[in-house]
Amino acid sequence: MSYAVKELFLTLQGEGAQTGMRAVFLRFSGCNLWTGREEDRAKAVCQFCDTDFVGMDGPGGGRFETADALADAVERCWGPEARHRLVVCTGGEPLLQLDGPLIEALHARGFRIAVESNGTLAAPEGLDWLCISPKAGSRTVQRSGDELKLVFPQPGLMPDAVEGWDFRHFFLQPMDGPDQAANVAAAIEWCLAHPQWRLSLQTHKLTGIP
Repeated sequence: MSYAVKELFLTLQGEGAQTGMRAVFLRFSGCNLWTGREEDRAKAVCQFCDTDFVGMDGPGGGRFETADALADAVERCWGPEARHRLVVCTGGEPLLQLDGPLIEALHARGFRIAVESNGTLAAPEGLDWLCISPKAGSRTVQRSGDELKLVFPQPGLMPDAVEGWDFRHFFLQPMDGPDQAANVAAAIEWCLAHPQWRLSLQTHKLTGIP
């Protein structure tokens, strides 16, 4: 299959358990919970997304006809350093496109593969790190992994509804937007009262890195 990529760039992971790690961000185009177009936001399952995943016009983006072609682009983006290679597959919803041949091609180039998914699709075999960020109103089928990152607060999906799922790490990430300060305070209060949870801040927005 070919792969539609919105953007491909080198940065530091900005949130969650791997915050601060150098990584290539591989952002796939498309999502199954929102078209990405503002005129459709009010009807979408996920209405608070702040990411542009429409099209293939971002830095490093485009259509890659083979898994090897995309893996080569990821390797070029990382550069010659052979150690600690990390690619973060995100979107949109990356599991609409990430498949076995691409996982194999990235591993062949020495990359550890992390995925950030909404959990509505079962994860393929071979991933090295799986982060699930469930959304209210959707059906989460992937209820295990390395990291659960819940954007907070979400009406209809409170943390106690997911804390029994099989994850190593549980993060609350305050929802961005006009109520961000109140959301940060509420997330801190929840984590203080429920020590299973940790606070995740979007450090890329605080520092101004991509």
